[in-house]
Amino acid sequence: MSIPDNGPQSMGGDETRFRVALAQISPRLGDIEANLKTHLEWIQRAASDGADLIVFPELSLTGYYLRDLVPQAAIRPDMDDPVFAQLLSASHAIDIAVGFVCEDERHRFTIAAAYLSSGELLHLHHKVYLPTYRLFDDARFFGAGDQLRAFDTRFGRMGFLICEDAWHLSSGVVLWQDGADIILHIAANPGYGVRADLSTLANTDDLHLINRAYAELLTVWVVHVNRVGVEDGVTFFGHSSVTAPDGRTAATAPLLEEALVPVTIDRATLRHARATLPILRDEKLDLVIGELERVRQSNW
Repeated sequence: MSIPDNGPQSMGGDETRFRVALAQISPRLGDIEANLKTHLEWIQRAASDGADLIVFPELSLTGYYLRDLVPQAAIRPDMDDPVFAQLLSASHAIDIAVGFVCEDERHRFTIAAAYLSSGELLHLHHKVYLPTYRLFDDARFFGAGDQLRAFDTRFGRMGFLICEDAWHLSSGVVLWQDGADIILHIAANPGYGVRADLSTLANTDDLHLINRAYAELLTVWVVHVNRVGVEDGVTFFGHSSVTAPDGRTAATAPLLEEALVPVTIDRATLRHARATLPILRDEKLDLVIGELERVRQSNW
């Protein structure tokens, strides 16, 4: 069930019910200072509107087509970094999920997502699947992550998927089996073509189907936040959404426009979905692992 918003007052969210704000922004390419200012303003705005968590899209602090600007745009995910320190400080007001270029101590660069709460870094995810087809060339400029892990928050257990990660079905299954009830799917999805009836971009349907498939087949909430704006002639279409564990769309942001969309997530919806469709209860993890190991050894 989609819960209507009850106005700007904070509900003091917890594991049973909380309000998430989808921050569908248009980052300025390579301009960390301007993008940080936008983040802090939208965080304050979401907190004033009663949100408990704000979710930004992939590479929200930098823009997407950085290419040779990657080292210049990279930050370290700790208090010693002046940009990250301001986000950590802002997370005392509400929890924050943010996308950025991460540089480690040996100067390796990855596309990363961080979950911040009460001044602490709760989880850091590095994008695992780096596309090199169509308009994409991620693997030329970034290293790949090598982990998919769920993590605990005050609103329940969550997991990150960054854009291409979600196109690999195994990513969501691993997070689900690791205990994630809420998948944060942050993205920089460009628009392709036009639907036959000329009503909208053709690939908006693809993202809707992917989010619905994860939500309904895994009985989880899917919070999808896609950016908007134009870089190097490529248009990012937005249309962020929240999909409930029964596959129904709880909220959708507009196409091509910046928007801050509040949505209330209620644990009761998750309970009802798993009571009526007990896929998680009936999953045969040992069988799956055993069969995958057999397939791996057969060199397929």
